[in-house]
Amino acid sequence: MSHPSSRRAQLEGMLTENPRDVFLRYSLALEQDKDGEHDESLQALRALMAEGTPYVPAFFMAAKQLLRLSRIDEACATLREGIAAAQSQNERHAASQMAEMLSNLVRARMDGSASVR
Repeated sequence: MSHPSSRRAQLEGMLTENPRDVFLRYSLALEQDKDGEHDESLQALRALMAEGTPYVPAFFMAAKQLLRLSRIDEACATLREGIAAAQSQNERHAASQMAEMLSNLVRARMDGSASVR
């Protein structure tokens, strides 16, 4: 685990002022991932996915992180949930990105490889 960044410290400070800010929470989760704190990062991303209106980018970033951690089944499930969330919010581009990632992942698994870009 690396030393927390100054950006992370800055985000944590801003979150004390506005703890419900979705973008700040998302940004902190990404910093936690960069710092190697994957459980904390995924927990934060899952909280954003569980909001009354799920934060769609959290699904994509959680799936990417899960893939890097070789948690393929969880990544697939997260992508499926993310596609549904994006479609329900009429976020076509995000839904398309996640569908492509899921399709590539399924294809790679069928070919015997778990690597997806």
